Amino acid sequence: MPADGAVVLLAGATGLVGAQVLDRLLADPRVSRVVAPVRRALPRRDARLEAVVVDFDALPDDAALWSVDAVICTLGTTLRAAGSREAFRRVDHDYPLAIAALARGHGAQAFALTSAMGADPQSRFFYNRVKGELEAGLSAQGWPSLTCVRPGLIGGDRAEVRPAERVGAVVLGTLAPLLPRRWRISPAPRIADALVAHALRAAPGCRIVDAAALA
Repeated sequence: MPADGAVVLLAGATGLVGAQVLDRLLADPRVSRVVAPVRRALPRRDARLEAVVVDFDALPDDAALWSVDAVICTLGTTLRAAGSREAFRRVDHDYPLAIAALARGHGAQAFALTSAMGADPQSRFFYNRVKGELEAGLSAQGWPSLTCVRPGLIGGDRAEVRPAERVGAVVLGTLAPLLPRRWRISPAPRIADALVAHALRAAPGCRIVDAAALA
């Protein structure tokens, strides 16, 4: 990373994990600026934060936005919230891949992604297949440093109500001492720590951070 501090693009700054990542980036002396493309204006203000309102369906090809050192992507939704498989795929696959292509084309060197346990482009399960296809698409872009963080059920307080996740969190929380580490809850702060650490370290090559390392 540059001696005068890294410029990091954060996609998904308003989500559960994304908000944690934003806190860490703005508190890190290695970061000189955070660029956050968002749908709506962010209420947060910081001299190092540049929140840019964009249309994710028509991302601008603006070098000032995409000329960054590293990208952290925490974009994601659920099938229920998206309303259809097509809409889900657009948010969880198309948007991240388009952002990555623009940033890579303007010289970004490192990409860190919130993926999912079980991500596999050959999976029979739609959710896991989309996540796996995104990982494969990113790999094909030739990132010098690519990190895919694969949490299990993400733990934390969401603004968005997700009943199934709440039930799962209660069950997994109760059974945690009996479960293998990879099946335990992945706390949002641990995921954010991993994303920031790998994005700023920018170690060469591709790597997976699995759920066991996040428990």
